[in-house]
Amino acid sequence: MSSPELPPRLREIVEEFRQCDRDEKLELLLEFADRLPPLPEMLQGHAHMQQVHECMSPVFVYAEREGTGVRFYVDVPPEAPTTRGYATLLSEGLHGATPDQVVAVPADFFYAMGLQQVLSPQRLNGISAILAYMKRQVLKLG
Repeated sequence: MSSPELPPRLREIVEEFRQCDRDEKLELLLEFADRLPPLPEMLQGHAHMQQVHECMSPVFVYAEREGTGVRFYVDVPPEAPTTRGYATLLSEGLHGATPDQVVAVPADFFYAMGLQQVLSPQRLNGISAILAYMKRQVLKLG
């Protein structure tokens, strides 16, 4: 089951998760959490960033144009590793995607990854909210 509506890198990430068993999915999500790069200086202290209020953990998102695509910066504390991992995989998976590609990502695409096997419904709602914030920011970029 391919997801042609997903940007190429996000499609690769979805496929990587699909091939994992339940324990490996959680491990892979935690690996993404460890890969979250530090914020650039201009975003230190969450300047210019929006907080995703629907998340139990503090999640901050910032979008900017990068050529014809977009780039997302996210910040999630290490104390929220699953949310941090999901935010990181979204940031990586959507990097370079066009605004139209970002907006076209289905809100529930994570089901194809099997994340419902390892995350609670409340966490799944939070990660849907992160994607929704990213989409809204892309739309504001014009």
